[in-house]
Amino acid sequence: MVSSCPVYFLTSIMEKVIVTYPPENQSELESNYDRKSELKAFDDSKSGVKGLVDVGLTKIPRIFIHEQHRLDDNSGSRSRVSNFGIPILDLDGIDKDANLRTDIINKVQHACEKWGFFQVVNHGIPESVLHEMIDGICRFHEQELEVKKQLYSRDYTQKVIYNSNHDLYRSPAASWRDTLSCVLAPDPPSPEELPVVCREILTDFSNKVSKLGVTLFELLSEALGLNPSHLKDIGYTDGLYFLGHYYPACPEPELTWGTSAHSDSSFLTVLLQDQIGGLQVLHENQWVDVSPIPGALVVNLGDMLQLISNDRFISVRHRVLAKDVGPRISAACFFKKLRTHLPPENSFKLYGPIKELLSEENPPKYREVTVEELISHYMKVQNEASALDHFKL
Repeated sequence: MVSSCPVYFLTSIMEKVIVTYPPENQSELESNYDRKSELKAFDDSKSGVKGLVDVGLTKIPRIFIHEQHRLDDNSGSRSRVSNFGIPILDLDGIDKDANLRTDIINKVQHACEKWGFFQVVNHGIPESVLHEMIDGICRFHEQELEVKKQLYSRDYTQKVIYNSNHDLYRSPAASWRDTLSCVLAPDPPSPEELPVVCREILTDFSNKVSKLGVTLFELLSEALGLNPSHLKDIGYTDGLYFLGHYYPACPEPELTWGTSAHSDSSFLTVLLQDQIGGLQVLHENQWVDVSPIPGALVVNLGDMLQLISNDRFISVRHRVLAKDVGPRISAACFFKKLRTHLPPENSFKLYGPIKELLSEENPPKYREVTVEELISHYMKVQNEASALDHFKL
């Protein structure tokens, strides 16, 4: 439904309001609608989706309406969610009991081959740290707008930025979320570059996730039949990228997404979500809820890991529902190489299927690619198809 009330985009620099009144019929709507201007007005406001909610919006602007969402809702596919539950792995004692470790490795292998997703408990990060990280993201997004706006940018060569929808001008429709983005490794920002309201917890949380990442990559290596340090030794744990998402309550959640369906370009993603829920993963052509578990972290494999494992492990599509309650808050840490922050010596490094996994019976399924190639193609097709198909031999 198109709003029957004015839609306000507040642009603080000019201290003016851009008002778009909906026409009375669809043909007039099509002739009068200027998507580019509406996107620019929203972007220039630097107030994000939260800014729309704060001014009391009761209908979402058209730039957020996903036509496919309407089709899915009409066909009932949005409500057809499987009763499957993604695997839950308990990491307690894996370094002390060889039999227990072998059992966990087998479970990791199953999860990576069949799901591409799992949750971990007893992972070594205290619940107090997880709660404080959620609170820290909330503090950042709910602080005074004039303070937050100082970090608003679409220049991804910067290490710390805030904006709404990284693909705002490329995607068919915007999603209902705002994001704090930080490049944390291998060349982290100085403490002064991090937001004051979450500086300490962001540093603490990322350090602990980095340590957990080493453990996860060891388990992945062993699940592939490799030496435990194989993936770490060839540098797959070096890069860490943080996203602090804020999903405000949405007045019309049936018309938009919190995050539209996509796969990750990373090697591995470690996600902390609050207890509101909304994350779903595609499994056997059915959407499965990733139900929040207190103290748990969600782990999913990215496209790069599927490529280097030669399809032994899978990277799967997932999405986040918009909800009429909120805000929903999540913290995602991506173990990945960032094309905008690669050391010069790594700019042309090629990544391909791990040679130890190949044989006459299992030849390479992908050509070698650079990070630049993979991410550039990923950005073009992320909401439509797998970026990996382009690199198949």
